[in-house]
Amino acid sequence: MSFKIAIIGAGSVGFTKKLFTDILCVPEFKDIEFALTDVSEHNLAMIKAILDRIVEANRLPTRVTATTNRREALEGARYIISCVRVGGLEAYADDIRIPLKYGIDQCVGDTICAGGILYGQRNIPVILDFCKDIREVAATGAKFLNYANPMAMNTWAAIEYGKVDTVGLCHGVQHGAEQIAEVLGAKSPKELDYVCSGINHQTWFIELRLNGRPIGKDELVAAFEAHPVYSKQEKLRIDVLKRFGVYSTESNGHLSEYLPWYRKRPEEITRWIDMSDWIHGETGGYLRYSTETRNWFETEYPQFLEAASKPIDPAKRSNEHASHILEALETNRVYRGHFNVKNDGVITNLPQDAIIESPGFVDRFGINMAAGITLPEACAATCMASINVQRMSVHAAIAGDIDLLKLAVLHDPLVGAVSTPEEVWQMVDEMVVAQAQWLPQYADAIPAAKERLSKSKVKTREWAGAARRSVRSIEELRAEKAALKQAG
Repeated sequence: MSFKIAIIGAGSVGFTKKLFTDILCVPEFKDIEFALTDVSEHNLAMIKAILDRIVEANRLPTRVTATTNRREALEGARYIISCVRVGGLEAYADDIRIPLKYGIDQCVGDTICAGGILYGQRNIPVILDFCKDIREVAATGAKFLNYANPMAMNTWAAIEYGKVDTVGLCHGVQHGAEQIAEVLGAKSPKELDYVCSGINHQTWFIELRLNGRPIGKDELVAAFEAHPVYSKQEKLRIDVLKRFGVYSTESNGHLSEYLPWYRKRPEEITRWIDMSDWIHGETGGYLRYSTETRNWFETEYPQFLEAASKPIDPAKRSNEHASHILEALETNRVYRGHFNVKNDGVITNLPQDAIIESPGFVDRFGINMAAGITLPEACAATCMASINVQRMSVHAAIAGDIDLLKLAVLHDPLVGAVSTPEEVWQMVDEMVVAQAQWLPQYADAIPAAKERLSKSKVKTREWAGAARRSVRSIEELRAEKAALKQAG
């Protein structure tokens, strides 16, 4: 087979390498072309050198090109994969820093909440530019695979306004299933069968079977509470399981910021999170991790390049959906996964226009969703709160409507639990002004926002959050890595 895959945001070096090696685990794909594009020439050069080394080491005919000209990369592409972060870590830092001034403590801030909503405002105009290029220069019927957060908002915009065949992809379901299999004592995650459905980052394991045996709430709660690690790291997630009756796919830290109950007061935050790793609820945890990862990669790049000389091992193919979807579409080897698509009747008790995440099967005929799923009422209610925020956020981003943007933030579950309307109005003004360079749709609204800020009397505070850690230096990371290696 010979076709072209374009990767937008290919400067996400580690993730691009994973996608690349996964795809090349499919024997029929050795003769394809990868077209890498990114706004950073520096990152592009690094990832291209790594991928070229992989191709050379494995003696493959695979072609790799790299360009900052996105339209050139997309020309003739059958598949387009996006893993962009618009505004980079600079804008992301404001997504965490500014809401903290108003008492809003986020762990990740990339899905909803104040940070995720502003992230969507930065991404959506760019997503629509991608879609325009795809319609005009990509192969007829090209498929857009979106890995970028905020998943639901980006996918919603691409489908509804970009008019491109789009699917959103995430690995939360797989990771949640691996946890459940482990606590139940399975020898392999493959022993666990499940139906998992909802919206991205709020997906629910509504049916579980271990080697064909149904698993109920009580057994699952007991298994998690008995686990020596997860009982400490996933306290909030286990509490939701007890109350809702089903387990959520999302990590302790992620889930905590989508709900109005656990991060509303500093003492509550420290009660429900675990500081053994950022993903369990640390304030700004993913921002810290991302910053350290970037610094580490820049410093240790020669080692990453050397590691690229190893043969590709199909046994180590990851459970990221992209390679499996492409394999099913091109070879007709059927793949079952969980995909982000427009609802259209897939989940009976969520809105038709919402972007849902639910089981589907892929073959030559495309992605075929399993329809007619009904969520437990509490799960549907929690998803609905986020869907309403996502819908308003998408519409605000398309129209450049700052008033609708403020209403979207006001209706966010965690923001509403912490902040007053006056605080929300000022916080949004402050975030839009701080991020103006990435928000072209709000250009006309910026002067008035600045004027309001100059006269505002809403008090703020400089607050690091309830559980903030400093970014570790390269030396500290090396020392910790050495200590772990010695202990292991």
